[in-house]
Amino acid sequence: MDNKRSDRRFSMRSFINFFNFKRLFKSFRISYQVVWNLLLIFVIIFTSMVLFIGAAGAGYFASLVKDEPIRSKTEMAKDIYDYEEVSEYYFGSGELLGEVRSDLERREIKLKDISQHLINAVIATEDEYFFEHDGIVPKAILRATFQEFTNSSVQTGGSTLTQQLIKNQILTNEVSFERKAKEILLAMRLENIFEKEEILEAYLNIVPFGRNANGWQIAGVQSAAQGIFGVDAKDLNIPQAAYIAGLPQSPFGYTPFIRIDGEPVVKKDLTPSLNRMKTVLTRMRDKGYITEAEYNKALEYDILANLAKATPDTRDEYPYLTAEIDRQASTIMTNLLLEKDEIVLSDIEDVEERNAIYARYKALAERDIKRNGYRIFTTIDKAIYDAQQEVAKNDALFPNTRNKEGEPVQVGAILIENKTGAIISFVGGRYKEEREDFNRATQGAAQNGSTMKPILAYGPAMELGHVQPGHIVPDTPYNYKAAPGGPVNNFDRKHAGLLTVRESMQRSRNVPAVKSYNMVPYEYSREKLHLMGIYEDPTEGASIGGNKGMTVMQNTAAYTTFANGGKYTQAYMIEKVETKDGEVIYQHESEPVEVFSEQTAYLITDMLRDVLRGGGTASAIPGLLKFRSDFAGKTGTTNETKDSWFVGYNPTYTLGVRIGYDTPASLPTRVEGRGIGFVSQRIWAQLLNVAYDVNPEFIAPSEQFKMPSGIVRQSFCGISGLLASDLCREAGLVRTDLFNSKFVPRKVDDSLQRVDIVTVKGEPFVALENTPAEFTKKGVAIKEEYLEDAGVTDYLEDTFKYFIPSRTVESNGRTPGALTNISATSNKLVWGEHPDNDVVGYRVYRAPNGSEQFSIVKSVRADEDFAFGVDSKPFAYYVTAVDSIGRESKPSNIVTTGDWQKKLPKEEEKPKPKDPEKPVQPPKPPKDDKPVKPPKPPKPTEPDGDGEDDGDNT
Repeated sequence: MDNKRSDRRFSMRSFINFFNFKRLFKSFRISYQVVWNLLLIFVIIFTSMVLFIGAAGAGYFASLVKDEPIRSKTEMAKDIYDYEEVSEYYFGSGELLGEVRSDLERREIKLKDISQHLINAVIATEDEYFFEHDGIVPKAILRATFQEFTNSSVQTGGSTLTQQLIKNQILTNEVSFERKAKEILLAMRLENIFEKEEILEAYLNIVPFGRNANGWQIAGVQSAAQGIFGVDAKDLNIPQAAYIAGLPQSPFGYTPFIRIDGEPVVKKDLTPSLNRMKTVLTRMRDKGYITEAEYNKALEYDILANLAKATPDTRDEYPYLTAEIDRQASTIMTNLLLEKDEIVLSDIEDVEERNAIYARYKALAERDIKRNGYRIFTTIDKAIYDAQQEVAKNDALFPNTRNKEGEPVQVGAILIENKTGAIISFVGGRYKEEREDFNRATQGAAQNGSTMKPILAYGPAMELGHVQPGHIVPDTPYNYKAAPGGPVNNFDRKHAGLLTVRESMQRSRNVPAVKSYNMVPYEYSREKLHLMGIYEDPTEGASIGGNKGMTVMQNTAAYTTFANGGKYTQAYMIEKVETKDGEVIYQHESEPVEVFSEQTAYLITDMLRDVLRGGGTASAIPGLLKFRSDFAGKTGTTNETKDSWFVGYNPTYTLGVRIGYDTPASLPTRVEGRGIGFVSQRIWAQLLNVAYDVNPEFIAPSEQFKMPSGIVRQSFCGISGLLASDLCREAGLVRTDLFNSKFVPRKVDDSLQRVDIVTVKGEPFVALENTPAEFTKKGVAIKEEYLEDAGVTDYLEDTFKYFIPSRTVESNGRTPGALTNISATSNKLVWGEHPDNDVVGYRVYRAPNGSEQFSIVKSVRADEDFAFGVDSKPFAYYVTAVDSIGRESKPSNIVTTGDWQKKLPKEEEKPKPKDPEKPVQPPKPPKDDKPVKPPKPPKPTEPDGDGEDDGDNT
């Protein structure tokens, strides 16, 4: 029973317990379900929110990058490696001249050539997980995003090296979510298709590092290493590497160099950059790149003491050269860009549009030169160029004068290789003034004086056969044909008469040059000028240098035409242009253009040889040179002596020199007792002397100008230039010169005639009809009609003025007075010249011993010795004077010889001629049919080699 009761109690208790547990479980279950449901709801809500935010973010991200194209590896590579790199200039020998001045200096370098210390420093400082991440570090991005949204004062940044590369090379520095989204996308794309080493190399070549020791902006580790410490990137030590690695965070805040008033200086306080270096070293130590000992040693390194020093800037050392390369390279690259875009400027009729297009492409070309790392090779010989600059600095070679503006005498000179047109050297100025960007060899245009004569006056006329070296083109009064007319003047305001073209060239006479120019059709002359790179319209004044003006380079290049056998080759300075990868994008190719025939070119050259010989306007030059060569050349002086030129050439090269003021003014006409032409010639010679010291084989070649076929040596009459007649030969007027065989004279000269000649006071005249024949001799004279046609009667040289028909000896209207100065020596009877200016000869009378009958024993012409041979036999003598119409003077005093016994009549009883007005005609002397050659005329006054050859060439 008890057991039953116990069972019942247990059952009741169990029921109660079960009921209570069930209630508790139910309560727990309800609570659990509530919590679980709440948690589930929260998870769902959170997940939904995350998904929503993620979807929204993804959608937003997609909207930000929807316009970003999917780039191929090739496109990515082009963008990544297309960073600005400084272009370089090179001398003709391949030696580095310098860098193109750019807003940013950068030098490309391979990763293998970069110090491992620098690589470690950059990784430790800028991107410690570089070799682990896939282009981005998510937590860094989230942290940066959170800081951006919360506007946190602490901005830690979230860009990897890959992202920085994308930002610098493909995107911009714009602060926006769109740019950041594209940066993330492109960074992941870049990591997917490029190796880590490729990305790191590109980054190290583009990152900015502030300024170098010269104060110029730099980018890339090679420019940083060289510009800050003066070493290559591969040679950087630990502290140097740490210092450079710290700069990109704030390139211009940490850079040790600044520019003040245009000059580079070191900052007074380097504390910020040194603190940054310490931070970099700490990170390198913490990451295990350096030891504690290396860390401490690096902290002791004296950065200030090891900074690079400023180096001479290329533009300071070679101002004219670098500026000229800039100009020529810009033109070349502009044309390449136009050609690439198939733009032909000449097809554009609208001038403004054409100019605008050219200006736009020129700006693009200049930008490319500054940023694309081109290697620009020139033709300049460094050693010759350097030597010639020293000549320009030698004040002793220049007049020590200044114009009203206070400017000194300046110089422009250029040395051009004939065959190729390559500019070997030039002088842009004297380095004395501020205008070192103004190149007086290639930019300063000036009238070129008589150096224009071979180019425009004689070259075209000779090509057409109108003139040849032996042709006579009279130097006589002549007026310009074109309005307003007026006389053509020579430098001496005189005329020289009958001159050959050779003589006119040698002595630089203006009148024959203008006459020769006027023999040629206008269009023909214009064409020849244009073919030689001279784009102006020809005029009479231009033919003797009174042109609009041309540069020394233009004038000198035109002269290479004669040296090249008549072919013109344009002068140039840029040989080739290469990309930084070595691809040649431009190679100069000389294209000779035929202007004159070989025969014309050689004849011009042969005449210009005489300019440097005795009688030439540059005859001083051979004595100024330290070597010998086959030179030809021409002087030139402009109106009012504002410019003095000399252009000379040999078979290898042509050198042109001009001196004058930048603001036109008259140069001194005499310097050190010599003409101003001597000054320009002395500079010309000195420029070659120093070049000879550098390269004697080039400057003094053994080669001579070779006479081409079709050139003949022909005799001609020196009066007309036609074939010599017998009379021309008898008169000694035959001359010989070179001719183009096509234009050899075919007609025989007929300008001469036979005449009887008498001599008075040492000068010959044509005899009158009643001049006693005993006092005449046969001669040759120019026909009157020829003189009228030539217009040279009053302007003939001494060689010809003795033979003018109108030049007759006029009577003075009275009988000559008796001679009073006759005397006898042991063997000679002598007397003096009669003072009258019409006495043509003398008669000697003699009477034997004991006789009063005198007879003529000798007739003496006025150009013979006033003497008669006697001996010891007893004779009596007297002499009379005879004038041009035969009137004879009274007898002179009587002189006896030997033992004269007969008493002579008194003075008043001396025998007299029966009729003084009708003189006794003595027996004629034996006839001599052979003409008597005239006396050799005095040599014309020759120029002194000072080059005073012009002066009126407007």
